[in-house]
Amino acid sequence: MAKRSLGQNFLLDLNLTSRIAFAGGNLAGMNVIEVGPGPGGLTRSLLETDAIKIHAIERDDRCVAALQELVDAAGGRIILHADDALKCDYETICPAPRAIVANLPYNIATTLMIGWLKSLPLFASFTLMFQKEVAERLTAETRTKDYGRLSVLTQWLCDVEQQFDISPLAFTPPPKVTSTVVNLRPKPRTDDLDIAVMERLTAAAFGQRRKMLRQSLKSLGVNVEQLLEKSQVLGTARAEEIDIPGFVRMATALRAMSKAAPDA
Repeated sequence: MAKRSLGQNFLLDLNLTSRIAFAGGNLAGMNVIEVGPGPGGLTRSLLETDAIKIHAIERDDRCVAALQELVDAAGGRIILHADDALKCDYETICPAPRAIVANLPYNIATTLMIGWLKSLPLFASFTLMFQKEVAERLTAETRTKDYGRLSVLTQWLCDVEQQFDISPLAFTPPPKVTSTVVNLRPKPRTDDLDIAVMERLTAAAFGQRRKMLRQSLKSLGVNVEQLLEKSQVLGTARAEEIDIPGFVRMATALRAMSKAAPDA
């Protein structure tokens, strides 16, 4: 039985799990990380790909035991890690090149994604299932209600594309929401910004999204007018109107100003 506390909703339809397994493209030569395999529906489909090995991370002891038969039958292609995906060291448990393909537990999906963005050089690609509303935030464009912190952080670092939706009725037990499979591929970096700077900036900008930037950015503790001038961003604009390059310019200016006045 699925545990609500672990965000478990099992997907056992092999047609759907196969679509997810192949949604990220060719996995030949990849070591695939699967988070929360549960009873192994997607794991079975990943065995049908050309991935070198599947590293399945599962914290539920019941699922670890249930997966053992599949592990034994896979001829060494499945490595089962009884671990917490929020705490494990991905670089240690799985050799490069690494791709993550997973039906993420809904209750930790966003936290996991932000953590992976902070370690982005470790991964070649992500094929992930989210609640549809989270997928909409990941791919949202400027001047839309879904455009926010997660949109900026993700699109700054990755090319993001929604693949397909999955009905609640496909799951056991059925969740109350539609799910969406999303593919993310890290972009070549054109800046050397630390993600912590962008997190700080977007938290301030979207924390009061109805206010103009000249007001919402005051919490940063720097001269806001100077920051906006350096960034070539209008102080009368609101966060949802600023595109990714605009946020990169602001983050670059913020970093420089923070270094010049570390006690600000």
